[in-house]
Amino acid sequence: MPDEKPAVGTFCWNELMTRDVGAAKKFYSELIGWNPTDSGMPGMDYTLLKIGDKDAAGMMAMPDEVPKEVPSHWMSYIVVEDVDAAARKTTELGGTVIHGPMDIPGVGRFCIIQDPTGATVSLFKSAS
Repeated sequence: MPDEKPAVGTFCWNELMTRDVGAAKKFYSELIGWNPTDSGMPGMDYTLLKIGDKDAAGMMAMPDEVPKEVPSHWMSYIVVEDVDAAARKTTELGGTVIHGPMDIPGVGRFCIIQDPTGATVSLFKSAS
């Protein structure tokens, strides 16, 4: 995640989920100059995409439980004060909670929601 703490209601992170991490690392490295660096995140393979020593985005393999017809995609994260409260409000407003809420150990808490128009986004609160 970025070094500075983003404000509630702002986008704070972007993450690529792909079925071919190697090809994506090569593509974004050559296109944008991002330096793919394995994060060493416990329990999973996660790649940080860096500009110099700053984190620009993240990347991970799409989990096996994601249906094959779901293409590689970018997910954006928005800072909220309380992930669980925002998840409940999502359903009250006609949206759907797709995944979570759940903790990312040492990082924070998140959920993935779908708004009433079908668009998805993640909601996030930092552990710090």
